[in-house]
Amino acid sequence: MRRIMVTLNDRLAKRLQARALRNRQSFREVVNEALSLGLDAMDKPPQPARYRLKAASMGGVLTGANLDTALALASQLDDEAIVGKLESRK
Repeated sequence: MRRIMVTLNDRLAKRLQARALRNRQSFREVVNEALSLGLDAMDKPPQPARYRLKAASMGGVLTGANLDTALALASQLDDEAIVGKLESRK
C-alpha cells in the first residue's frame, strides 16, 4: 500500500467523513472504496441509447390467403406462379 497526499475540496471531505462515521469505517477505507467504485464505473462503457422502431403499414391482407403460417402462404404463392407459367405456355 502506498501513502499519497491528496487535496480534497471541503464538500467532498465532509461527505467522506460522514460516510466513514455512518458505516463505522476509517476515512482511508471509505476513500479507497469510493475511488475503487468510481474507477470501476469510469471503466464501464456507457449504456447505448434504447433503440425504438416505429411500426409502418405493409399494406392490406391478401384475400383468400392463409396467413396462419408462412409456409402455407409461400406454398400458395408458388402454386399461383406455377399456374401462371403453365397458362402462359398455351
